[in-house]
Amino acid sequence: MRLVVDLDLCIGCGVCEQECPELFEVGDDGLAHAIVDDPGPELFDCAGAAEELCPVDAISILGE
Repeated sequence: MRLVVDLDLCIGCGVCEQECPELFEVGDDGLAHAIVDDPGPELFDCAGAAEELCPVDAISILGE
């Protein structure tokens, strides 16, 4: 799976980082970034929760 954050949509609320700090981080620019290029299947649930909780649908999981 590959994580993509649409920086044009992201509002930097940090819910993804709170839900899954292993995969997301709010950067110095105030926006969320995926910090792992290719997370393993053990993090799928965590990534899915972050995707679902994003209030502006800025997170996409590719290769599900």
